[in-house]
Amino acid sequence: MITSLAGGRVLAEKTGATPPRVVALHGWGRDGTDFQTIVSGLDAVSLHLPGFGPAPAPDEVWGTEQYAELVAEAVAAYSPVVIVGHSFGGRIAVRLAARRPELVRGLVLTGAPLVRLSAPAAPPLSYRLARWANSAGLLSDDRMDALRNQRGSADYRAAQGVMRGVLVKTVGENYDDDLAALSCPVRMVWGEGDTAAPTDAGRVAAERCGASFRVVAGTEHLLTGDLELAVREELLTFLDELDRTE
Repeated sequence: MITSLAGGRVLAEKTGATPPRVVALHGWGRDGTDFQTIVSGLDAVSLHLPGFGPAPAPDEVWGTEQYAELVAEAVAAYSPVVIVGHSFGGRIAVRLAARRPELVRGLVLTGAPLVRLSAPAAPPLSYRLARWANSAGLLSDDRMDALRNQRGSADYRAAQGVMRGVLVKTVGENYDDDLAALSCPVRMVWGEGDTAAPTDAGRVAAERCGASFRVVAGTEHLLTGDLELAVREELLTFLDELDRTE
């Protein structure tokens, strides 16, 4: 069932009763329906982040800071909550928990690209020359866009308008300070074959914030199969532990 939060500014899939104990934030190109199995039977809301599913895109290019501010507005009345974040949603969850710790009881993260183990490779000379030619008016914008599409990821090619700018901005963000600032308990569950957020990088992120780290064999990045079930199991165990210790 779709509900609205933050005075109608946020759309979400609702399960169970109000207030929600769990808030779920989906990955790039996904929407709140990804969490149907994970939050089944719980009092939860699974947000449709702006620009995905039925939620309109923001009016300007946002980074995860702006997304976190909107999520904060959406959950403030129910806080503190446990946040489940997948991929892009995990980035937002870390921003929120680091900067508004009073809103977050704990985090369960999966497939969130939070740490770079090596610097990105510099673009080839031919591409750098093309960018210079475009900035000098010697190469058309259409031709430059075609070159960007050739080099870009599938997510980049699929993104349109302001959402392409959001993707570029968030991919370039750094989360080192936010990971160090986390004060809530954190659980991480990773797909063994995740290439979007490699397991080695996830393990480093876990070490930086003192999180537990669980690898699910035979799974990748998307919330399907054994990874989906493992995230649900981790969430249920986490909620039970929080209830017993608080």
